[in-house]
Amino acid sequence: MNSTMKKTTCRVLVASLLCLSFQTANAGLIGAEQAAPATSADRALVLGTLDRPEVVSQLQAAGVDLRSARERVAAMTDQEVAGMAQDIQSAPAGALDAGGWIAVLVVAGLVWYFAFRK
Repeated sequence: MNSTMKKTTCRVLVASLLCLSFQTANAGLIGAEQAAPATSADRALVLGTLDRPEVVSQLQAAGVDLRSARERVAAMTDQEVAGMAQDIQSAPAGALDAGGWIAVLVVAGLVWYFAFRK
C-alpha cells in the first residue's frame, strides 16, 4: 500500500470514529407496567375470571369466599399468575378434561382432609 492510501484510510477511520462518538444514549427508569405488561394483563385475566357468575357459584359451593380468592390471587407471584392465565386460555370451553376431574378430586380430598382432621 502506498502512503497516500494509508493516510486516506486513517483519515476516514478517524472521521467515522468522531462521528460515532457524538451519538448520545438516553437511559431512564421505567415502571413495572412497562417492564412486564403481560404480567398485569395475566393478573387482570385471572381476576376477571373470578367475576364470572359460574365461577362465583362454584367458589361458594366449595366454601371459598370471593374476597379471600381475590386476596390469594393478589398474593401470587408473577410466574404463578402467568401459569394460571395460560391454563385459563388453553382450557377447553364448557367442560373439564380427565386431568381436570382428577385435579378437582385431589383438591376436594385435600380440603376435606385438612378441614376434618383432628
